Amino acid sequence: MSTIDETFARLRSQRRMAFMPFVTAGDPDLQVTKRVIRELALRGVDLIEVGFPYSDPIADGPVIQASYSRALAKHLHVNEIFEEIAGLTRETALLPPLVAMVAYAIAFRSGPDKFVHAAREAGFAGLIIPDLPADEADDMSGVAAAHDLDLVQLIAPTTTPARAGRILESSRGFLYCVSVAGTTGVRAQLPVELREQLSWLKSQTQLPLAVGFGISRPDQIAGLRGLADGVIVGSALVRQIAAISEQQTPVDSAIASAGKLAAEMVAECRGA
Repeated sequence: MSTIDETFARLRSQRRMAFMPFVTAGDPDLQVTKRVIRELALRGVDLIEVGFPYSDPIADGPVIQASYSRALAKHLHVNEIFEEIAGLTRETALLPPLVAMVAYAIAFRSGPDKFVHAAREAGFAGLIIPDLPADEADDMSGVAAAHDLDLVQLIAPTTTPARAGRILESSRGFLYCVSVAGTTGVRAQLPVELREQLSWLKSQTQLPLAVGFGISRPDQIAGLRGLADGVIVGSALVRQIAAISEQQTPVDSAIASAGKLAAEMVAECRGA
């Protein structure tokens, strides 16, 4: 059983949803990224998704795209991310499982086996590769399994039942359920069709269902209780850290604001 499996099993036994925030590696720099991850861990988040900046992101909205651009403008290298995350996992006790969100081109450029090995050595527990279709994921899935990493698959509102079956077969750790068609970003409300999709998925798999894209406020979580096993929040938190680069907020204040939002989300996931 992987650390991701263990996390969701524990939360299910407690009748809690998992809260998984997203952090862009290297925005505004890797030292701040490490501080943000520490802060989120202290706030009790259950998993943390770490985005590897890429020049042509597949489904990321303007907030995350801008954070990637800022990081890449400083010539951030993949190896630097691994080195800093490895240092963090050695220094910081009781970190939650870390999941890398990475474009397939980045892993392919390094070599899938080399990339996955480096991810595992750095302390990652799983990978999300949004531009790797389930039909073409067998090789990467095998490489990930050989290194004891979970390869998480995404499923969209437009996914057909037949294709959903293939995705369910190849996903490990949890299923990333995209709440809306389109890109990531803050939205006023989640679509009513999401409830129907989650209900159907629960009848098809024992995999935990984690909902992402569009969740930005604690009150949106209540509507997912009993249907989803976790929620993923990206843009709302990345925007807090973006204020550092935009010189609107000092580093300490921005990190504290991100931590406060995360704590509110954690409390809602716990049903507090």
